[in-house]
Amino acid sequence: MAAAGLPHGRYGRSRTDDEAADRKLKIVGSVLGVVLLGVVGWFGYDYINGTKVSAEVIKFDVVSATTVEAHLEVRKDAGAKGYCTLRSQAESGAEVGRADFRFDQREGRIDKVVTLRTTSRATSVELLGCHAD
Repeated sequence: MAAAGLPHGRYGRSRTDDEAADRKLKIVGSVLGVVLLGVVGWFGYDYINGTKVSAEVIKFDVVSATTVEAHLEVRKDAGAKGYCTLRSQAESGAEVGRADFRFDQREGRIDKVVTLRTTSRATSVELLGCHAD
């Protein structure tokens, strides 16, 4: 009596376990690659279109041991409202002052001198960032 089974070579060769694992890895890798591209695209789009308020410290002046005046140039969408955060540091590098300054004017470009109160004499003023409401 002949052994029951499929005739050899009639239906193509059977897939080995390694080939099946390789196929699964290729599918998983492709899906993860597409997801990663989507996430990078989303962050890029949000970074470019999400920034509605930006600013630059033009100059600053140490007025006293507890006060610094900073000249800010703020650029924003005409209808946008937001705030910018400034930080002041002493010569040692320690932070001696930090404050948020609101910009709710309707203009798209604002030049403003703001006063930052400090706990001791400051030697620098740094713009940490601006955020839209």
